[in-house]
Amino acid sequence: MAGIILLLVTAATVFAVNLRIPFMMDDLWYSTLLYSPERIDSFSDIISAQVWHYNNWGGRSITHGLLQLILMCGESAADVLNTLFIFILSGSMLLTASVASGKTKNLPASLSACAGMIIGLNANWKMSMFWEAGAANYLFITVFIMLFLFCYLREVPEKENADHKSLPGICIWMIPLAIIAGWSNENMGPTCFIISVATMILIKRAGKKISLWMIEGSILSLAGSVMCIVAPGNFVRNSQIPKKGFLWTIFLRCYTECTAALSFQILTVTVLAAILLISTVFCGIKLKKTEKLLLLASLLSWGAMFLSPHYPDRATFGTMCLMITVIMSRVSLTVKQKKEALGPLFLGSMIIWVKGMYDLTEFLAICFGWIT
Repeated sequence: MAGIILLLVTAATVFAVNLRIPFMMDDLWYSTLLYSPERIDSFSDIISAQVWHYNNWGGRSITHGLLQLILMCGESAADVLNTLFIFILSGSMLLTASVASGKTKNLPASLSACAGMIIGLNANWKMSMFWEAGAANYLFITVFIMLFLFCYLREVPEKENADHKSLPGICIWMIPLAIIAGWSNENMGPTCFIISVATMILIKRAGKKISLWMIEGSILSLAGSVMCIVAPGNFVRNSQIPKKGFLWTIFLRCYTECTAALSFQILTVTVLAAILLISTVFCGIKLKKTEKLLLLASLLSWGAMFLSPHYPDRATFGTMCLMITVIMSRVSLTVKQKKEALGPLFLGSMIIWVKGMYDLTEFLAICFGWIT
């Protein structure tokens, strides 16, 4: 019952914030044909706009096509979708975490805890989940990334998943899933590809057969990543950035990487470090192979941004979600082995949930004029 109450409070608060944040900034531009001020009003308009976008501004055709589809549906639909997708993302992260830790017993409480972490540990919750352009690029697309990773991680040879059944029809629906995951954004797409390859290497070393869908998904995720990165629009956009010397560029890239780790993501890193210390050192629970792969994915998605001239705080969203997935997995494993750890870990998750709800209610209070 307590878990359901937490879930309802979280959903109501998130929805209320969505209602207060209108379409703004890039949303207004993406509501048009991009190359013309005319508003988009059909799927063919979106395709036309994205062809222009791919050649003149950037390669995230999947995310921005999704953005334009949502914008075309209107603000009311966007508010509902944004609220739903916070919990859909939480569910996909719990599903991925369950590969190592097993099924979640109290789903409402777990969803609330995961959603609370996504908000409370977020470097910029407004621009990554409530601003529509940010929601499409991070909140929505990360669901597909987590589902892609889940399909591969459940195949990692471990005792817990030795006898699981194959996912029905995966050779068919892996095609769009892999393309979307690869063609997501510049750091998460290549990460998906590398993790898929690492999974196949582990399977091969275990003497097991690599399924056709795994090869198919890996190739298509790579193809999607390449399409995203080599878009002519990326080079057009980058050409507008003032050029700096090689050494100065290296320094600035190192600076942005450090800022991402030690400023934008420090709360998530601290929570992750704490649960790893508790579960591995004090409770003696060894890291699962799938958890190691998720940690590797976190490092890759963070490090890949070294190649980008910009590393805004909202771009850490995918990396944060990967770390939260490991946190949820470790918490579940710890509670299963040490029942007495439930109280302290529940208290810790509640503190993060309260922090997330505080951030949102503070925003609402400012909107209502209660505080300035």
